[in-house]
Amino acid sequence: MPSLSDHFEFETVREVPESHAWTSLDDHPSGEATGHDKLPLISLSNSSDDDDNTKFLLRHACQHFGVFYVTGHGISTNLLSELELQTRRLFSLPTNQKLKAARPPDGLSGYGLARISSFFSKLMWYEGFTISGSVLHHARQLFPDDYFRFCETIEEYGKEMQKLAEKIIRLMISSLGVKEEELNWSKDLSGVFQLNSYPACPDPDKAMGLAAHTDSSLLTILHQSGTSGLQVLRKEDGHGPTRWVTVPPVAGALIVHVGDLSHILSNARFHSVLHRAIVNRYRHRYSMAYICGPPPEVKVKPLNSLNESPVFRPMTWPEYLSLKGKLFNQALHSIRVTSDDEKFKFMHGP
Repeated sequence: MPSLSDHFEFETVREVPESHAWTSLDDHPSGEATGHDKLPLISLSNSSDDDDNTKFLLRHACQHFGVFYVTGHGISTNLLSELELQTRRLFSLPTNQKLKAARPPDGLSGYGLARISSFFSKLMWYEGFTISGSVLHHARQLFPDDYFRFCETIEEYGKEMQKLAEKIIRLMISSLGVKEEELNWSKDLSGVFQLNSYPACPDPDKAMGLAAHTDSSLLTILHQSGTSGLQVLRKEDGHGPTRWVTVPPVAGALIVHVGDLSHILSNARFHSVLHRAIVNRYRHRYSMAYICGPPPEVKVKPLNSLNESPVFRPMTWPEYLSLKGKLFNQALHSIRVTSDDEKFKFMHGP
């Protein structure tokens, strides 16, 4: 299993070492999105809970893409620029300084390798920093003499992201004809930050930025620096073969990923999207993700108002994260309800 000892100074590497050399990047063709593959771009600027047009667009995006752009989200350009500046500042620190804030093996917060690294024999061209709860402790380790602005930026962005996530989730659920009262926890969401760094790579065809995975969240809201790297898998839908589609940064827009918990909540009407990150030969790419889920004690299950036989067993976010840590991309399949007896128990109790 990869460990923090596998870290090295990416900037000094002149060729991809065997530890990071992948041989199966081209399991599907890849390219820019065209025609039916173009991701929906949805404006939230004038949307409300009664905005049927926005809800229709969101429902279509969640059902057929699992990922979409949002504009009119209310997050200021200045705040996004400051977040990117602080992210660059963090990852520009010497490795030995970043390792002072290393994520412990059984912990969630801190600096480290991709959390999915244990499922792969090769390392990824990547380093990350996870923030759950207060960032103050790690910020003091990283910037002992100047941590205030870093903390202030993360806290301000977190507040804005929580409000945006709540709004999007309300619209997504309402688009299914479900009343907000059924999700009485939707105004008490949990959030985790994931700051991502993908250094320039001497041979991008041999390296993987972040391997293909779905997110374990309700949804993930992503801000990319001005460099492409995110790709989503578009499944065959009568328009050609399955292929990886690049999701370029769009000025003023954020990217929303549907996560596994929304897949469960919608009884598989919405689809969590399989995505990955590729690397660039000349440019260092950064991305900043806000990963949103329910309160930790809430059992997520298919919504009763859908009036359908449930496809999944109920599970809390921590329980699902634990399962995903063992089964990775098979976790969602493992909690599918498979018999009429189980469905009866789910709906009526033992």
